[in-house]
Amino acid sequence: MRTLVMAIAATATFAPAVLSAEEEIYGTYRLIRVTQQFLHTGDVVTSTTDKGFITYGRNGRMTVIIVGHDRPKPETLEKMTDQHRIALYRSLVAYGGTYKFDGKTMEHYVDISWNEMWTGTTQFRDVRKDGELLSISTHPAPSARDGRMAVTTLLWEKVE
Repeated sequence: MRTLVMAIAATATFAPAVLSAEEEIYGTYRLIRVTQQFLHTGDVVTSTTDKGFITYGRNGRMTVIIVGHDRPKPETLEKMTDQHRIALYRSLVAYGGTYKFDGKTMEHYVDISWNEMWTGTTQFRDVRKDGELLSISTHPAPSARDGRMAVTTLLWEKVE
């Protein structure tokens, strides 16, 4: 009997852990590519110059910030114009909240956002994970930058 108990304990100790979908997603990822396919024209635009990070915490909270590559940099705060502020706002996507992930679909429950129209909404995303890469696609929706209907796919690489 003792041998059987030791064999079971050894197997449990060395067996690979099976992770839930949420456990596999935890961490911080750096944006490496954004691809938008516009629904009305079929045009596809890809950018590798936008910057961003997305973090999924073990506490069930997430945050994301993405900035465009062509953001203005005013000389000083005193010299910042309303045109600078508009351009900075238009080149930003940032929100946070809680999330639920089932292995394929991510639900972001937005409780704070750069765009108050998103606050209080649920944003659905299709997710594929391949090693350290995470591909997140929106469902068809107006582009955050210019309002045209698009499917946006963001490719992220895990950094921690």
